[in-house]
Amino acid sequence: MVQAMLKEEKTVSQLAGEHSIHPNQLYQWRNIALAGLPSLFSGQAVQELAAREAAHAAELERLYAEIGRLTTELAWLKKKYGQRNV
Repeated sequence: MVQAMLKEEKTVSQLAGEHSIHPNQLYQWRNIALAGLPSLFSGQAVQELAAREAAHAAELERLYAEIGRLTTELAWLKKKYGQRNV
């Protein structure tokens, strides 16, 4: 909707009516989008994205390690106590 607003092919009232949204909400979204556009192409945004991806990869690695530890522990418990209650 913000993209359609920026194209200026329809009025804000028309877009708001089509999507059942108050025109003020469209203006707020447009202002947020316009304020954020310059940072999309800055080096800082790229660095922030890389940092988030690195944090995600580290968390994923930690979770896979935890799964491995729990799987090993479960196998040990099954071996020790048999398949009875595990």
